[in-house]
Amino acid sequence: MNKVALYVATALLSFGLSAPAQHSAQHKTQDLLIKLAPGFTEVEFQGAKVEKITDSWVRVLAPKNFSLHNFTKNPAVEFVQPNYKISLMDDYQIQDSLRRAALAKMIRRNPQPTALAAADNPAIPDAPQATTGADPLFPKQWGMLNIGIEEAWKVTKGNPDFIVAVIDTGVDYTHEDLLPNIWRNTKEIPNNGIDDDNNGYIDDVIGWDFAANDNKPYDLAMDPLDILFKGGNPGHGTHCAGNVAARGDNGKGISGVAPNVKIMPLRFITEKGQGTTADAIKAIKYAVDNGAKVLSNSWGSEGEDPAEGQENQALRDAVQYAKDHDVLFVAAAGNGHQGKGYSNDTDPKPSYPATYPHDNIVSVAAIDVRDNLGSFSNWGVKTVHIAAPGVAVYSTMVGNKYSDIVIDKFGFKATWDGTSMACPHVAGAAALYWSAHPEKTYADVKAALIGSAKKLPNLSDKTVSGGKLDVEALLKF
Repeated sequence: MNKVALYVATALLSFGLSAPAQHSAQHKTQDLLIKLAPGFTEVEFQGAKVEKITDSWVRVLAPKNFSLHNFTKNPAVEFVQPNYKISLMDDYQIQDSLRRAALAKMIRRNPQPTALAAADNPAIPDAPQATTGADPLFPKQWGMLNIGIEEAWKVTKGNPDFIVAVIDTGVDYTHEDLLPNIWRNTKEIPNNGIDDDNNGYIDDVIGWDFAANDNKPYDLAMDPLDILFKGGNPGHGTHCAGNVAARGDNGKGISGVAPNVKIMPLRFITEKGQGTTADAIKAIKYAVDNGAKVLSNSWGSEGEDPAEGQENQALRDAVQYAKDHDVLFVAAAGNGHQGKGYSNDTDPKPSYPATYPHDNIVSVAAIDVRDNLGSFSNWGVKTVHIAAPGVAVYSTMVGNKYSDIVIDKFGFKATWDGTSMACPHVAGAAALYWSAHPEKTYADVKAALIGSAKKLPNLSDKTVSGGKLDVEALLKF
């Protein structure tokens, strides 16, 4: 193993950043990801902070006058890119200035008490004792009925040892309907301040918060009025987690598609709805290394990156890492541009990571209760594999709540719509199938999802499968 120290002279950036990114880099700290060439496992940069992300990628925080001239010629460096920002696909911020002004005026006339945002890092509760009974809010879940879930459950409701990682804004792990299915790291002794399993994370008993770098991946939701004015997280990860695996038959709330499997909460997107490539990569690697077989990813970008730099090779490598370990990467197909969906096959800015070429990716479009493609949903007969319920989806919300409504204030109403909602339905379905057929590979599971899809005329030229998720057929496939 080689360790190399790189010392470079001050010069202009020359490794391919777009003009806007170059301008930004000259006025603030540069945040970069560098892939080390084979044979190099560590690297030092004079005057810069280096953080190891994976065995081959490091994050470099360098001062604005730090030069990267001729890095591509250095034998220790294989690739250099910005640490790209990654966002939620769902944005409820009011963009129109007139509507914003009207809302502000209404608030002045009718002052509203500010809803307290959920306090970050609540204590991790013990797993509750099992309860039984019908899930009283299940009839509100049109999506479950749409995909034939009740017949599928006659085969299996999921293996309790099967793990689905929800890589998102975190999960309300205190929620009554999620807590029973929250994954527990049995190799870690809680609250002893020691990394008992030597995985690099101390007291990671239920997952990790990569945005805040702590062991409590809680879903920090913002106040609805703040979201309308500033954007941000309304409890996105908690809603997704409920679709995957809210506990079934416990006499509480709803049921997820796979109501007996485990949810691994991994937070890399903050309450502002933003994350970084470095943190996404760490979340993906953590999930794979700690036993998750399905990754639910309701996030991404319009185009390789909004800043229009070179490709996000670091994120591509992370998806490849999942593939190499026989892990299925389920991804939201994207919510179009300004609410209007487009083809990921032909558009110059397809949604990523859903459209990466890795064959362990299952890209998911969104349909409504009438099986119509959501007006916002991306599609692609070559790149989007299947559709699933993603309009007005009823699920868990932060604070022991349940709803299909995100915001309903002063006439501004938004329901839980998006390929973000469709993605976890497919992740849960994959968990069910894999629970019933543990000998299968990710390729087998993907083939079964596509092969069992219910064909629909309006999706014949929109998805690879030509149809929507059919879990009843999947469990018989």
